[in-house]
Amino acid sequence: MRQINKILIANRGEIAVRIIRSCSSLGIKTVAVYSEADVFAPHVRMADESVCIGPAASSQSYLVMDTILKAAVRTGAQAIHPGYGFLSENAIFAKRCQEAGIVFIGPSPNAIELMGDKMKARALVQERGIPFPPGLVEPILPKDNVEQIASEIGYPILIKAAAGGGGKGMRIVYEESELRKAVKMAASEAQNAFGDARVYIEKYLENPRHVEIQVLADEHGQYFHLFDRECSIQRRHQKVVEEAPCAILTDDLREKMAQSAIQIARGCDYHGVGTVEFLVDKHLDYYFLEMNTRLQVEHPVTEMITGLDLVELQIRVARGEKLDLLQKDIQIQGHAIECRIYAEDPFHNFLPDIGFLAKHRIPSGMGVRVDSGVEEGAEVPIHYDPMISKLSVHAPTRDKAIEKMRTALSEYEIEGCQTTISFCDYCMQHPSFTQGQYDTHFVSDFFTPDLENDRLSNKHSKSQPDSSVIALMAGVLFEHKVTKKEHKTSTTTSSASPASTPWWTARRAN
Repeated sequence: MRQINKILIANRGEIAVRIIRSCSSLGIKTVAVYSEADVFAPHVRMADESVCIGPAASSQSYLVMDTILKAAVRTGAQAIHPGYGFLSENAIFAKRCQEAGIVFIGPSPNAIELMGDKMKARALVQERGIPFPPGLVEPILPKDNVEQIASEIGYPILIKAAAGGGGKGMRIVYEESELRKAVKMAASEAQNAFGDARVYIEKYLENPRHVEIQVLADEHGQYFHLFDRECSIQRRHQKVVEEAPCAILTDDLREKMAQSAIQIARGCDYHGVGTVEFLVDKHLDYYFLEMNTRLQVEHPVTEMITGLDLVELQIRVARGEKLDLLQKDIQIQGHAIECRIYAEDPFHNFLPDIGFLAKHRIPSGMGVRVDSGVEEGAEVPIHYDPMISKLSVHAPTRDKAIEKMRTALSEYEIEGCQTTISFCDYCMQHPSFTQGQYDTHFVSDFFTPDLENDRLSNKHSKSQPDSSVIALMAGVLFEHKVTKKEHKTSTTTSSASPASTPWWTARRAN
């Protein structure tokens, strides 16, 4: 087996905190990396060591492979956990880790490359007879008659980036007059997001459900599924509410989809934790969407219904262990729901509303879990995804899980910025959700601008605390964090000093 007693976490925020906790339970030391914007972030303070890797922009810090690899070598980390986002699905980074003699906690570079290229992934799925939406298995070329292709597939169609996901490089087209512009815009967005302008066309499935299967594989030929998650409540093609298991799947359909997911994982010689995503239509026919070759944001709901620690399993696979599991022993235990709490204004198209967290009081209790990478007295950085936390609950039944989530949301107190708390509570009350009869159009169908009035009485709305209180909190927090991290910071930290910060100046003035 490979020796792993120190792991560098090439990520930030709540997922870095999450990984640190699993490493701690396994007796593994951790190294945090951070940008100058994250100098006081919780993951930096929690890790055994920390290394500053550059300015705030991720292109100059969390995405710089050379800097991260040098930090791993310098601190003696035998492995790198990429979390999700940033370099987690970058085959070049995984290969460079191998070349440097560092274990990449994830699948092989070949598997990442194969499943990251939507064209290659569709071809693999087609070979195995697994259904996917009608469309191209090759990218659009300049010489192609896109109007004819779209007409043959049938409107509405979806233009999608060949090299990425997460809603980027994606356009829905309902009629021919929109087609050329949509192709151009999708290709441009794909180039900017993934450095690859290739796009393809597939049939757009109307009113679909977004259902995914969690897979797990070791290096000894063992493949498992950890059941399903429903992720249909989305804005801008990105998830906000997830639950496990999916409310509409029959036992037979659940098993059929799980076996399809395992076939796909076997087809790319996968090892580690991964997710195969499907669309399910109103007839309960399912279609392959994509495979994410990493840990998912919504993994807590799977952990809650299976009792398994997915990060620990990732590490055990990376060590080369043969997992001591049997598929028959992995059972669904109750129901779990996750709400992503973003610093966004749901009443204004979910636009980011970055602010200073004058108050951040999290709910608690049996079956309530909060994964967060920020804390009271800090700012939600403008440079990254505006997630404040993930609030997850677990209960014996779906109805009880919904009740528990509503209670948890009512207890969650945030002041200083708008958040998605009110939207998540709206979802928990809506008949479409409570009856399990919703799809990916939930936001556009039900969350309309006339709900603006509801915000006036929402206790989670943005407030303006006294400036002297904010200044005092910030100054004290600065001193506390500097003291806490001085003993374990292994290299340079931010050039900021107490005297140079506006919060310190304001505190002294008050």
